[in-house]
Amino acid sequence: MLNGLKPYPNALRAVPNEPWLGSVPAHWGTAKLKHVLAERNERGFPAEPLLAATQTKGVVLKSDYGSRTVEAMKDLHLLKLVRVGDFVISLRSFQGGIEFARTQGIISPAYTILYPRDSAAHGYLAALFKSRPFIGNLTLYVTGIRQGQNIDYVKLGRSSIPLPPPAEQAGIVRFLGAVDRKVNRFIRAKRRLIEVLTEQKQAIITHAVTKGLNPHAPLKPSGIDWLGDVPEHWEVSRIRACLVDTRAGIWGDDPTPANTADHVVCLRVADFDMPRLGISASKLTMRAVPASARTPRLLASGDILLEKSGGGEAEPVGRVVMYDAEVAPHAISSNFIVRLRPDRARVDPTFLLKVLAMMQATRRNVPWIKQTTGIQNLDERAYLSLGIGVPPLVEQQEIVEKVAAMLRPVDLAVTQARREIDLIREYRTRLVADVVTGKVDVRAAAAALPDEPPPSTPAEEEFAPAEDDDPEAEADGDDPADHAPEEVEA
Repeated sequence: MLNGLKPYPNALRAVPNEPWLGSVPAHWGTAKLKHVLAERNERGFPAEPLLAATQTKGVVLKSDYGSRTVEAMKDLHLLKLVRVGDFVISLRSFQGGIEFARTQGIISPAYTILYPRDSAAHGYLAALFKSRPFIGNLTLYVTGIRQGQNIDYVKLGRSSIPLPPPAEQAGIVRFLGAVDRKVNRFIRAKRRLIEVLTEQKQAIITHAVTKGLNPHAPLKPSGIDWLGDVPEHWEVSRIRACLVDTRAGIWGDDPTPANTADHVVCLRVADFDMPRLGISASKLTMRAVPASARTPRLLASGDILLEKSGGGEAEPVGRVVMYDAEVAPHAISSNFIVRLRPDRARVDPTFLLKVLAMMQATRRNVPWIKQTTGIQNLDERAYLSLGIGVPPLVEQQEIVEKVAAMLRPVDLAVTQARREIDLIREYRTRLVADVVTGKVDVRAAAAALPDEPPPSTPAEEEFAPAEDDDPEAEADGDDPADHAPEEVEA
């Protein structure tokens, strides 16, 4: 299907005042956006469901995201009606393109609701509005700063977009739909491979930290239901007994330049790099310690950071990472995090990290999680009272080394699969951009496609929302960040 794609054989023509387009095929038309789209401003439908705008799923039901959005509770009659197929310019459209509505409902009056004057152009427009060149062009029409940014549709409406002949638009939609199906099948296969490899990895870790490396070692009952039998020479201990008092290193006791608040990094749950059980250096930000923070404690390499608040049903709290001073030399943690300092005379920090990560991955901590106002909170005292198997220190270090060697090929395979997913997504993004702006001729390829039932909506990739794909301001136009619990230094 993709073999032999070439540029259009006929002459090209430049589109005046639209450098993002460059040149388009000479037989294509162009039109001002306001002549292609009409604005919908219907209100007074309080019984309609609330909608949320996302950058990967389009405009969908707010209920699909649960507590991830702030829900409007009053003045619902003032919200704008969105019909299936409408386009929505939302607060993040300048970052991710104009969104497509997959369901009917009501949304913030701050958003611009549009629909195509010619319904036959809908599929082509949906692809164009999410293409990289068009998104880049949207930044020219942004007004406001930070959370107040929005697209000035009056100015945007005067800009021009390409319009292939209707039959060619249909061919483009047909071709891109086929590409989507192939890409999505590929991604699903790679995601399934990652799931299998992750399960294999978890099985290796779980067995190593609960049964050891010697399959012939005599066992004894641990007295802990989930743990079962452990090697006879292992100790069974509470997590708390494997830690030292963490009060050392209180702010002001440390003579380093970190005493000047400007040099300190506050680590948040958002900084957790879970695949590596460490801190993501790319997300760190320097921030001053507020005067309201009570005795903030400087972190030391080897400290384990435990997520005690946040999470969701799909990912319970209790995630752990290890702090490394090379990533952030002077750091404290937010009040959503518990700092655990291993007693190195009893336990190797990396071994304890793997035990705690295994407990979270296998949901051993779920009974001690409480749900309040959409936020999960881990009962710290109960959690630290849980029992674990503790081998002799030398054996712990041997387990860490052997597990690392056993996981190396698994991790490489997972990394490769993720890389292939990223590459195929990038290929699709570039191909869509070339097709909808007339850089590649797909007429023959579209005509050669086998007949398939058309999708009820434009094809979309089947994957969960990414971390940076939080739905936007809820239907009343408020910013969710204004209502979410703040993760502050503690």
